[in-house]
Amino acid sequence: MSKVIEEFGSMVFNDAVMRAKLPKEVYIKVRATHQNGKRMDIETANIVANAMKDWAIERGATHFTHWFQPMTGITAEKHDSFIEPGFDGKILMEFTGKELVKGESDASSFPSGGLRATFEARGYTAWDPTSYAFIKDNTLYIPTAFCSFGGEALDKKTPLLRSMEAINRESLKILRLFGNEDVTSVKTTVGPEQEYFLVPKELYDKRPDLIYTGRTLFGAKPPKGQEMDDHYSGTIKTPVKEFMRELDDELWRLGVLAKTEHNEGAPAQHELAPIFTTTNISTDHNQLTMEVMQRVARRHGLVCLLHEKPFDGVSGSGKHNNWSLTTDTGINLLEPGDTPFENAQFLLFLSAVIRAVDEYQDMLRISVASAGNDHRLGANEAPPAVISMFLGEEITQILEAIEHNDSFDSKEKEMMKIGVHVLPKFQKDNTDRNRTSPFAFTGNKFEFRMLGSSASIAGANIVMNTAVAQVLREFAEELDGVVNFQKALHDLIRRTIINHKRILFNGNGYEDAWIEEAAHRGLSNFKTTPEALVHYMDEKNVALFTQNKVFSESEMKARAEIYFENYCKVLNVEALTMVDMVRRNILPAASKFAGDTASNAACILSVSPDSDTSYEQDMITQITDLISKTHKTVKILSDVNAQTKSVTDSQERAMAYKDSVLPVMEELRSYVDTLETLVSKEYWPFPDYGDLLFGVR
Repeated sequence: MSKVIEEFGSMVFNDAVMRAKLPKEVYIKVRATHQNGKRMDIETANIVANAMKDWAIERGATHFTHWFQPMTGITAEKHDSFIEPGFDGKILMEFTGKELVKGESDASSFPSGGLRATFEARGYTAWDPTSYAFIKDNTLYIPTAFCSFGGEALDKKTPLLRSMEAINRESLKILRLFGNEDVTSVKTTVGPEQEYFLVPKELYDKRPDLIYTGRTLFGAKPPKGQEMDDHYSGTIKTPVKEFMRELDDELWRLGVLAKTEHNEGAPAQHELAPIFTTTNISTDHNQLTMEVMQRVARRHGLVCLLHEKPFDGVSGSGKHNNWSLTTDTGINLLEPGDTPFENAQFLLFLSAVIRAVDEYQDMLRISVASAGNDHRLGANEAPPAVISMFLGEEITQILEAIEHNDSFDSKEKEMMKIGVHVLPKFQKDNTDRNRTSPFAFTGNKFEFRMLGSSASIAGANIVMNTAVAQVLREFAEELDGVVNFQKALHDLIRRTIINHKRILFNGNGYEDAWIEEAAHRGLSNFKTTPEALVHYMDEKNVALFTQNKVFSESEMKARAEIYFENYCKVLNVEALTMVDMVRRNILPAASKFAGDTASNAACILSVSPDSDTSYEQDMITQITDLISKTHKTVKILSDVNAQTKSVTDSQERAMAYKDSVLPVMEELRSYVDTLETLVSKEYWPFPDYGDLLFGVR
C-alpha cells in the first residue's frame, strides 16, 4: 500500500512537485492560473519550463511533446528533444518558456472542416496550464490546445475550456444572488466509466475487420453468449487480472484516479471507473486511459477493443459520463441535502439542468452520435436514442409538489431489512438506479449514459456545460434586481418544472410504449447519426454556442462537415473491408467446402451406390444457394459504395450511406453469418465468436 501512495502521480508535474521545485512567488502565480484561469506571463513560464525540464530529465525524459486532441477523436503528438548546441561540440539540455507555451503543427493534416486548405499548413499548440504535464515513454507530455493560424479551434480541448469558463461565469452570478460571496470559481466535475473488450491478440491478428474497423463485420452467434448472466461482476480471470494490475500501476503513476474494475455483461467485456475530477483533467485522463489500456493489453498478449459494438448479439460498450457542479469551497451544487424541498439553491440548479436537457436534447444526442454508437443505442444494453431524464421518486415528488403548490413532507431514510440478523443494517438510498435512462440523477450528479466507449468525453461535456450555462444566464437575468427574491425564485422554479416536465421519465426506457409516449410528448428520436447531425446548425444551437463564446459559427460549420465526413469514411472503410473479406476469403472457403462435400458424396456413391448422401446433398444445396446470394450481394455492395462515395455533398453522402450502403451491408452479413454455421470450422478463414469471446482463459 505504501508503494501505491509513494508512486501515485510520480510521473506528474503536479501541485506538490511545483510547490517543491518553484520559487514561492512563482508557485503562487501558477496556482492562480491552475485554479482561476489567470494568464501567465512569459517570465513565469520560463521559470516553470526550466523546473519542468530538470524534473523530467531526473526521471529519464529526453524529449518533450505538445499533446493535443484534434478532431480525429484520438490524441496527437510531435516529439522534440531537449538538446541544444553548446560549445566544443557539446550539447545543452534546454527548455524555454516559449517552447512550453507555444508549439507548431501542420493544421492541414488534421480534420478542419474547410477551416484550413492543404496549402495553409500552419497551426499552433498552446499550453493548457490547468492540466498537469506528465512523463510517458521517456517523454514530457504537455497538455495543449490546438488552433489554426487564424485562431479557430481545431481540437476538442479549446471549446471544452471555453464551456467551463461559461458555466463558471454564469454559476457565480446565481450564487451571488443567493448572497454567496465566498465562492470564487465553479467547476464541472466528471467521472467517466470506461467499458472495453479484451480478446487474444493471435485471434485479433486473423480478423481483418477488427484490424481495419474495430468491430466484427461478420460473425455467427456462438452457442453461449451472455444469456446466463454469469460474467457480470464474476470472478476475474487470471490473464485479465494481471492486465488490470499493470494498468492500475501505469495509470496511478500518471495521476489517473483509477478506482473500480470488474467484469461487464458480455463475455470478454470489462469496465474501469475513475474517481471524479475536474472535467478538463478528466477528459485528458480518459484519453490517456484508452491509450494505456491498448498498450498494456498487447504486453499481455491481448488486444483492447474500444468500439461501441465489436460483436453482434452481445452488449456493446459505453462510457457513462457522471457530471456535477462543484465550488472551490468544496460544495456540490447538485447535492440535495437532508431536506431538498427546502434547498432552494439546489432546486434552482436542478431546474437549470432540466431545462437545458429539454431545450437542447438534439445537441446532447448529436454529442454522442457516431457510426459505431448507432449500433448500440436503443438495444437492451444502452439507453434509447430518445433523450429523457430520471430523477427518482423523492425528487420527482418534490417537483410535483412545487408544480401544484403543495407541501411536501420529507421522509427519513428507510433502514434496509435483509432478514438476516448477523448482517449489518444500512440506510436505503432515496432513489433506485435506472440503467435504461439516458440522463439519470444518481444522488448528487447526473449520469449521461449514451456516450460510446471510443468517444472523447469532451463533446458531451461541451454541450452540457454550455446548455446549463445558457439557462443559468437567463435565470440570473430574470432574478437580478427583483423586489421579492423568494417569490420570484419560487415562480421561476415552478414555471420551469411545468414547461419542461415532458423530459422527465422514471420508467423503463427499453419499452416500445415509452418510445410512443416520447413521440406524443414531442421529444426527438434521432435513431442514426445523419438524422441527428442535420440539426447541428439549427438556429437555436448556433445561438447557444456563439452567445456563450464556445464556438464561432465558422467553427460550428467546420465541425458539422467533419462529423458528416467521419460517418461517411467509417462506412466506406467497413464496406470495402466486407467486400475484401468476402471475395478473398469467405467465398473461396465456402466454395472449397462445397466442392469437397460434393466430391465426398461422389466418392461414397462410387463405392456404395445405395448409400444415403442426403446430408451432403442438402449441404451442397444450401451452401451453393448462399454462395450465389453472397456473390451477387457483394457485387451490389461494391457498386453502391462506389456510387455513394462519389456524392459531393457530405450531408447527402452520409444519408446515402445510411439509406443505401448500410442495408446492403446488413443483407450481406446475414448470408455470410448463415454460411459460417454450415461450413466446417477447419475451412472457415477467420476465428469465430466462440474463439474471440471465450478465448481468454
